[in-house]
Amino acid sequence: MNIEKARFLMIEQQIRPWDVLDQDVLELLVIVKREAFVPLAYRALAFADSEIPLPHGEHMMTPKLEARILQELALKKHENVLEIGAGSGYMAALLAYKARHVTTLEIEPELKALAQQNLANYGVSNVDVVEADGAQGYTAANTTYDVIVVSGSLPIVPETLLAQIKVGGRMFVIVGDAPVMTAQIITRVSDISYNTVNLFETVVKPLRNVVVPSHFKF
Repeated sequence: MNIEKARFLMIEQQIRPWDVLDQDVLELLVIVKREAFVPLAYRALAFADSEIPLPHGEHMMTPKLEARILQELALKKHENVLEIGAGSGYMAALLAYKARHVTTLEIEPELKALAQQNLANYGVSNVDVVEADGAQGYTAANTTYDVIVVSGSLPIVPETLLAQIKVGGRMFVIVGDAPVMTAQIITRVSDISYNTVNLFETVVKPLRNVVVPSHFKF
């Protein structure tokens, strides 16, 4: 396989048609080699328009979704990022190239070790991989973040997670239940108010241990 040709076709045939036109994002997809974060058994699929299996039933997101997240967040070099769901570490690596520091949470010890090893092998030094359940955010840290990325879906966004966005900061999250979920950017406008923009519809696997709202009405 001609890796560079496959990467070029991924960008031109999958990512650009999905309205990812930010040149900085497109260049970043060339700089951070996706195949370095794909399990060896699936490396031939590194540039395919599909989710890639990871241990414990988890998956890497599709390349076009990863790229769209980066474009919508428009990260800046001074920003600190919280990612929930480290997976293979690829999304954290992309975020790390754009931001000051990334803390990425992973509930599975094996995936935490995988992400940590992949990031170390790639020379990414501004990411901390933490074994933690991030369904409510990173409650142990007692801090707020400029940007939060939820690499999994939520039926609703918990208040504890919203509270961890800095005023003026933003979060990317996919909200709802299959078969239709909505990707959103939520910006914290003040201590008590948030602005939500719906971006597009998609479906990704829910985070574990999420709070499921009751559908009963009295």
